[in-house]
Amino acid sequence: MEQTVTIKTETITLGQLLKLVQLIDTGGAAKWFLQEYNVLVNGERETRRGRKLKDGDRVDVEQIGTFVVARTK
Repeated sequence: MEQTVTIKTETITLGQLLKLVQLIDTGGAAKWFLQEYNVLVNGERETRRGRKLKDGDRVDVEQIGTFVVARTK
């Protein structure tokens, strides 16, 4: 399942995105989540919760779904 995540800022961190789509409850849970789940950003494995995401970036979370970042102007 692919879901579009709309942001108003230029970038969002991977941890913030995971919280926004309700995969985690707190920012501190992002580190654990990224160790437990296979998360790909634009096709590459990512383990950094601070990874900056911008308009058009694609985040694939194993067994959960795909999230595409879209910036509103």
